[in-house]
Amino acid sequence: MALIQPDPTFYPSAREAMLAPREELAYVALLDAAGGGRPDAIATVDLSDGSIAATLDMPVPGDELHHFGWNVCSAALCPYAPHPHVERRYLVVPGLRSSRIHILDVKDDPKRPRIVKTIKPETLFARTGYSRPHTVHCGTDAIYVSALGDVNGDAPGGVFTLDHDTFEPKGRWEVDRGPQELHYDFWWHLGHDTMITSEWATPNQIEPGPSLEMLAGRRYGHRLHVWDLVKRRHLQEIDLGDEHQMALELRPSHDPTKTHGFVNTVINVEDLSAAVFTWYLEDDVWKARKTITIPAEPAPAEALPEPLRQFGAVPPLATDISLSLDDRFLLISCWGTGELRAYDVSDPFAPRQTGSVRLGGIARRAAHPAAPGRSLNGGPQMVETSRDGRRVYFTNSLYRSWDDVFYPDGVSSWMVRVDVGEDGSLSLDESFFVDFAADGRRAHQIRLQGGDSSSDSYCFP
Repeated sequence: MALIQPDPTFYPSAREAMLAPREELAYVALLDAAGGGRPDAIATVDLSDGSIAATLDMPVPGDELHHFGWNVCSAALCPYAPHPHVERRYLVVPGLRSSRIHILDVKDDPKRPRIVKTIKPETLFARTGYSRPHTVHCGTDAIYVSALGDVNGDAPGGVFTLDHDTFEPKGRWEVDRGPQELHYDFWWHLGHDTMITSEWATPNQIEPGPSLEMLAGRRYGHRLHVWDLVKRRHLQEIDLGDEHQMALELRPSHDPTKTHGFVNTVINVEDLSAAVFTWYLEDDVWKARKTITIPAEPAPAEALPEPLRQFGAVPPLATDISLSLDDRFLLISCWGTGELRAYDVSDPFAPRQTGSVRLGGIARRAAHPAAPGRSLNGGPQMVETSRDGRRVYFTNSLYRSWDDVFYPDGVSSWMVRVDVGEDGSLSLDESFFVDFAADGRRAHQIRLQGGDSSSDSYCFP
């Protein structure tokens, strides 16, 4: 009798995943900077030399590809998971503006994905009541996708699921959402049947670009929400403080016995700093504590875009974070100042900075050794860490309408690699520079072939 063997890229624990073969390819979302003139794309990057192996255009313009993810991952090895037969072969690629979802198959020719299914926005609207699909995570029972708003682009946003086999939308995930209205990211602690969600703003508030009025009014998201993952009910709200605007990326501990994680807030309206909070479970109550503060940097007014000139400083704008699979190092991208920071978070309540590299930045425009003399715009934005924790990749575009405010000269896009030392030090790989300038589209989310540090959840310590 033939045995059903799981996909070889599935690992029951993060420790085993760290021993996996080195990644060979990266899939990178490219968005049209002209806003609808040509389709967005997924680029395949050969990580051996930084060359662009292939570029797959989406069928029509206007998607605004943003975050995307795998159809299934190591959580499929949980003892209660009903899908041991599935393979990590499909990328689920949402269009953030179009609410269209593309399914890409990478199995037959990993360098050249092909579109095998497209879910129309009308189908998504009718079956879920949501629009603007954002983050994709593979769960044990379905593919989970966050949505920033309802079909009109207002609140509430939330989570819906796709069938593992057909990719058809199954419906809205929440049974009782409690006070939750705004939505952004989501992740979970599988061993504790707990989901955490974060907040940005509604699509109608985000799509025109950043609003000083909303910042001054402290109207962007600043809360975490705790859910019963099995009963799909809201349990608790954690307010990080309304001065901490835009609570974005969630990175829970990879060890399923632990109950802590990290979330970044983009800007403090009182001093322009950025922050990272550690959430944790204490006496059956979920709490959060600010553990990292990154200050703004003084800059001459002439080097700043209009919204920042009155402040005479560049905010870090911490827009993404990545946690290594051993739960030891946290990488923070500071898109405003052009800095990637590393912290040792072995003690999640006492992070210690271990490294820094700089590229781009609103005022600095720091260059890369592989592109001498070129003043880089954009800065470290989407950051992804390899499974062994020794390499970090990042791109430089945030979101089209927000790019254009903070980098009004336009974002000429690139992707780079940084090596991580055993002590958490960072060193730029001087020969690795993927230049998307000739393509003209802007690079955002990165997914590594076989999995990466923000793709998988695990069932065993």
